[in-house]
Amino acid sequence: MTGSFVSPAMRDRVRGLATPVAMALGRLGLTPNALTLIGFGGTCVAAYAAANRKWAIAGLLVLAFGVFDLFDGALARATGRTSRLGAFLDSTFDRAGEAIVYIGVAAGALSFGFKAGAILSAAAMAAAFMVSYTRAKAESLGFTPGTGMASVGLAPREIRLVILALGLIVAVGTSGDRAAKLASLSAPLALIVVLATITVIQRVLHVRSQAKEG
Repeated sequence: MTGSFVSPAMRDRVRGLATPVAMALGRLGLTPNALTLIGFGGTCVAAYAAANRKWAIAGLLVLAFGVFDLFDGALARATGRTSRLGAFLDSTFDRAGEAIVYIGVAAGALSFGFKAGAILSAAAMAAAFMVSYTRAKAESLGFTPGTGMASVGLAPREIRLVILALGLIVAVGTSGDRAAKLASLSAPLALIVVLATITVIQRVLHVRSQAKEG
């Protein structure tokens, strides 16, 4: 019940690929915290695009700045500039950025007359936040210390962002009538709700098993 689409080994490989790019950004004078803020700004632009029904642009920006989010941590680790403040800011702005994107999608759906899409976007945001909360609470109580909880569950943040981004890109390219476009937009949101809810359950069961062992 603890499986994830993203294994620890895959995380390590991706972080290794991100390090050279992060170092190059660091040579330009950017700090890890500055990269965190730039990433957050990019997600705000993505949310604005979604609110204005520029679905493909929003999807591409979500992908681009989802990758960009790797660079702040990679730069901090590579330069020995990791700090509790940096980790706090990174986590906080990650949550805020994800929320803003869902709000943008909801606004775009409403302006398109698609109330169900707005409800699904709100549900996806709520489910996503429960995934993050279960990790934060579990780690604060001493369960699965370090970043171990990130590998528990089907849909951590990076999986949710990929599903959302691809869904937004596909939505604009869907041929056919308005109903087909609405269905192509609602499908990824519904998938995020389902996978994130399963992830929450997996994390609750994981903590429960650790509590029994203790």
